[in-house]
Amino acid sequence: MTRGYKDLQEHLVVLEEKGLLVRVKREMNKDTEIHPLVRWQYRGGIPDQERKAFLFENVIDAKGKKYSIPVAVGALAGSSAIYCTGMNCNPEDVPGVWEKATANLIEPVMVEHGASQEEIHMGDELLKEGGGFDELPIPISTPGWDNAPYTTCSHWFTKDPETGILNVGNYRGQIKGRAKVGIFPCGLGQDVFVHWEKCKKLGKPLEAALVIGAPPAVSYAAVQKLPYGVNEVAVAGGLVGEPIRMVKCKTVDLEVPAEAEVVIEGLISTEYLEPEGPFGESHGYMHPRQLNPFMEVTAITHKKNPVLVSFISQVTPSESSVIKKLGYEPLFFDYLKNQLRIKSVTRVVMHEPLTNLRKLIVIQMNNPSEVDIWRALHGTATFHQGVGKIVVAVDQDIDPENMDAVFWAMCYRMKPHQDIEVIRGMVKGHAPPFSGASDSIDKAGYSDPANESSLLINAVLKQPFPPISLPKKEYMENAKKIWEELGLPELKPASPWYGYSLGQWDEELEAEADLAVRGEHYKTGDKLNAMQVKAE
Repeated sequence: MTRGYKDLQEHLVVLEEKGLLVRVKREMNKDTEIHPLVRWQYRGGIPDQERKAFLFENVIDAKGKKYSIPVAVGALAGSSAIYCTGMNCNPEDVPGVWEKATANLIEPVMVEHGASQEEIHMGDELLKEGGGFDELPIPISTPGWDNAPYTTCSHWFTKDPETGILNVGNYRGQIKGRAKVGIFPCGLGQDVFVHWEKCKKLGKPLEAALVIGAPPAVSYAAVQKLPYGVNEVAVAGGLVGEPIRMVKCKTVDLEVPAEAEVVIEGLISTEYLEPEGPFGESHGYMHPRQLNPFMEVTAITHKKNPVLVSFISQVTPSESSVIKKLGYEPLFFDYLKNQLRIKSVTRVVMHEPLTNLRKLIVIQMNNPSEVDIWRALHGTATFHQGVGKIVVAVDQDIDPENMDAVFWAMCYRMKPHQDIEVIRGMVKGHAPPFSGASDSIDKAGYSDPANESSLLINAVLKQPFPPISLPKKEYMENAKKIWEELGLPELKPASPWYGYSLGQWDEELEAEADLAVRGEHYKTGDKLNAMQVKAE
């Protein structure tokens, strides 16, 4: 069976053709240099449109060991352009692509052979020096803080032991030995945790396959928030418009993408837990050590010449936040507009820098009713646990990506005693503070839900306002032409960049302003002179 969708290495070729890939040929230490280098494009003032994917071709470790496998970082969502390249669409088309994919699932198909199994390592071969995880150049994400290399672009394939439905989720994996890897299931509610609990009750381990370097469509589906029981591989099929090719694992009863770069098969113990972490997480803090499951590896298969792919996460913005933001926002928008049927919702923006999407969400609305505003605020705060600690509703003229504009609306369009509501009993989710290293998987660092809350803010206009005090659009556009004629630095217009009416403006004032720009303001002076009144 032929395929039309790209695997990871074909995706890298396209990135390079578009000028979105940097090949690093110099020697790079995976334990101390790779992630810090890529980190600079997120903490060094490099705008999204200038960020790149990196392919490190000459990788060593802290002991000087040389690897034959290159490492890709930022290759799936290092920037919006990289993400859209992987999705094979323009930025404005992303919401529609996701909506179509989730409404038109395409189930995967089985094939007998796949490149992901060109090399197979099992048994004692995994435990010898140079075998198992020794072969894979897995980087340290937060040098100086992380206690091991962790897989980050790591898609865990597991099945519900009762229904047999496959789930794919992205969770970090702590490398603990040549044939042992920890898993952080991100707490309650994750599908893999549900599968683990069911297997625990059945008294058997959970079969799993950790995939590193799946076809991009599978990676985009793996990080999306989908309802329980939805097969992410079928969603990936919907994204590319054809079935994803799958092969049977060698040692566990699971199927994985035939074109994956690396597959680690094994059994996750449900009898024992052990400490896992600390690790730098996307909430921007070091996630402390906790008791979590681990997998004993039974096989590692990979392409003959694989590429090891790693997400750069931790403090946002990052690759991890870009890949989630561009997928989550259409999901929330669809929920509010189509499922809750709040037609006045025009856009949902999850704030990315430092806050990591989950905590601060802005809803843009067009002439909404009071009922719709509060339905949208409540709906956003309760759609996913741990998401929506602060939710703000703004008008159509407020750019929800511009937090200066959002704060502007909050300062002048809402009254705290009337337009704010606090919902108690919310789930804290993936965030500090943490209760300590003694937490078991059942707690996973989540404090008592009664101690968390959400803040809902109605910053929508309640009455007419004066115009925005900037020159009207035609004058700003003309001035922009002059600016460019003068060869001045390139402009990057920030909303609002021209003035417009918000209702508190009448024909008389409009006429006076028109006289002024025609040089006839004395007429206005004469009119006002005739309106003099005696000072008391």
